[in-house]
Formats: sequence, C-alpha cells, structure tokens
Amino acid sequence: MMIYTTEVKEIGLNAKEFLNEEIIVLFGFNAPPDLRPYCFLIEQNKLEESIEVDDTLFINNDSYKIIAVGDQVNKNLKDLGHITINFKGDTNNLMAGSLYVEKKAISNIDVGTKIIIEKNN
Repeated sequence: MMIYTTEVKEIGLNAKEFLNEEIIVLFGFNAPPDLRPYCFLIEQNKLEESIEVDDTLFINNDSYKIIAVGDQVNKNLKDLGHITINFKGDTNNLMAGSLYVEKKAISNIDVGTKIIIEKNN
C-alpha cells in the first residue's frame, strides 16, 4: 500500500553536492530561502500513514528498504514536506529528521523524479 508519493519539482543549485555524503534533502516549496539551494524541492502531499522500519522507499523504479526512522520524520514530512534521506546503511547517531535506508547507490534524481513510500504489509 502506498503511504506517500511526491515528485521532484525543482533542484536547488547545491542539492546534488550532498550525494557525495550519501544523503538527499527533500523540502516542500515552503523551504526557507537559505535552505532552498541545498534541497530537492517536492510537492508537499498527504502522508497516508506513519513511515516505519521495513517500509520501502522508491526513487523512480529503484527500491530501498527503510532501516530506521527519526523521531520527527513523519511530522516533518506531513507539516513541511521536509526530510533528509540517508543512504549510508548506518543507523548510528540517528538524527530526528532523517529517514535511513539500506546502503545502495542513489538513483539519479532530476525534475520529475517520483518518490514513493510503500507500507510493508
């Protein structure tokens, strides 16, 4: 069951620099001006259910198993369209606003890229 879906509408000038750190920052269009250059700006859509460990993140057709969910991920995604996605496969030093997925190469992200989170039944 799909619990969240969005699309990248704009890419900040410096957003892809974080790819080397194995993270991406998503933010709705209400992103503060000083953060916009570092974000993949997305449509802020409804979060149907809370994101949990073992759910699956999709970027286009590439899937990533969710291995940890920071305490503020669901609230921030719902209220701001804002989360950081960490692709390092490491759950040490969890940050409240970060979603952690298995270690895998990050899919190419462009304007129009679909980002989906599905519930693991």
